Amino acid sequence: MTHSMRTDTHPPYLDSGHRDWRDTATRYALVPLRVFLGVTFIYAGLDKLTSSSFMKDSGAGSIGETMRAVRDSAAIPALVDFALKNPPAFGYAMALGELAVGIGTLLGLFSRLAALGGALISLSLWLTVSWASDPYYYGNDLAYLMAWLPLVLAGAPVLSLDAALRARRRRRAGTY
Repeated sequence: MTHSMRTDTHPPYLDSGHRDWRDTATRYALVPLRVFLGVTFIYAGLDKLTSSSFMKDSGAGSIGETMRAVRDSAAIPALVDFALKNPPAFGYAMALGELAVGIGTLLGLFSRLAALGGALISLSLWLTVSWASDPYYYGNDLAYLMAWLPLVLAGAPVLSLDAALRARRRRRAGTY
């Protein structure tokens, strides 16, 4: 029995009007990732803002205690030291940053910038809070960082405010 390799190609964005399921799947492939990351970061931000203990300098569940607990095991202790200068302010900055990233990602507004913000938040958490996870894949911040990278590169080309604004600009300019 012989097996052959498929050599036909299906460009993801055909202009001819003929699209099969593979073209559609390719076009919408990042939407589930956007929804997951957007909802997750909105939830994380709201969870911090509504927690009775998180925005405190000390005490169980506080940002201050969390930062002190990870300080000596962090890859970059200077990041933790910066947060420890004013833990509640850092906590509010983190929560508001997560909200902005989540909303931007979910709506697809300034999507690459939002994804970059999400990647930077995930990177900072990986280098501080989850750095000591052993083995490394037990810490989820590295996986979140990797999940943000396709959105940094591709943005939100469909089902987004960015796409709607881009289409509007094209219509005004007279190009399609």
